[in-house]
Amino acid sequence: MFKTLILSLLLVFTVAGCSAVNQGNKTDNISLEEAKTKAIEFINNNLMQAGKEATVKEAVEEGGLYKIVIVLPDGQETDSFVTKDGKKLFPQAMNLTEADASDNSDNSAKQTSQPANAATIKNDKPEVELFIMSYCPYGTQMEKGILPVLDVLGDKVNFKLKFVDYAMHGKKELDEQLIQYCVQKNEPEKLHDYLECFLEDETKSNACLAKTKVNQSQLQSCISSTDKEFKVSELFADKGTWSGGRYPQFNVDKVDGQKYGVKGSPTLVVNGAKIQSGRDSSSLLKTICSSFNNPPPECDKKLSSTPPAPGFGFSGSGSNAGGCGS
Repeated sequence: MFKTLILSLLLVFTVAGCSAVNQGNKTDNISLEEAKTKAIEFINNNLMQAGKEATVKEAVEEGGLYKIVIVLPDGQETDSFVTKDGKKLFPQAMNLTEADASDNSDNSAKQTSQPANAATIKNDKPEVELFIMSYCPYGTQMEKGILPVLDVLGDKVNFKLKFVDYAMHGKKELDEQLIQYCVQKNEPEKLHDYLECFLEDETKSNACLAKTKVNQSQLQSCISSTDKEFKVSELFADKGTWSGGRYPQFNVDKVDGQKYGVKGSPTLVVNGAKIQSGRDSSSLLKTICSSFNNPPPECDKKLSSTPPAPGFGFSGSGSNAGGCGS
């Protein structure tokens, strides 16, 4: 939402006749500290909800602009750029030299929707692993996109929900991930229905557990033993162990995360290799189906090509951009 609002403002500037990037005379340039102050004041006064504030993590000079690393209220970090005259703010920098000038087909569509990438490693029964943070809006977005795919493919794939090795959304994220880990471990056939319920309304985790008839005794025993094994609560209490000094560790899937080079949420791994895909169900189906030695008939199923909205709830739509973490 932050980047969308910034882009909308940039469009207004352009229509009004402003240049996209205008450094002006060097004597008109402001200092890095002034740029940082102007950027955060503008963001908090115009783009944040009442009672919520973004902060600045760092500010540096980069590529003829001032790069400002913004930390949003939910802990997500995003890079913004300010022109040196202090008059314009950009949500990101784009390297035009990396564009493929030889392909002129529907470039606008490519920037709003990631096509399904073909897997290079094939398998008779693909291994699909999705790494998320349970309260990351982009992780939940990918989950909402992949659930219909799992409905279609069923037991023709081995799917595992896994977790990034640090949490950006507080103690509630650690608690929820222990729940999801244990539901999947003890009663994997109930995870899908639980997620559909939880992704609709984040406040109803307990109600979703009851609705899906999860065995509470087994669940609590698993949560307790997993918490102890991976020191989830212990590491949360010791802020000296937090990742970057800011985020508590969640090491349940750390070994696999390190093996695949997982840095943030969401990260899709198919047959042991990270792979990019659009977050809509159609793109995810194509991506996963490309990893079969012999794709089954279910791969021809028509699913939605609209990316779900980030966050919770199944209404609305979003883009294929954004993530939590590095």
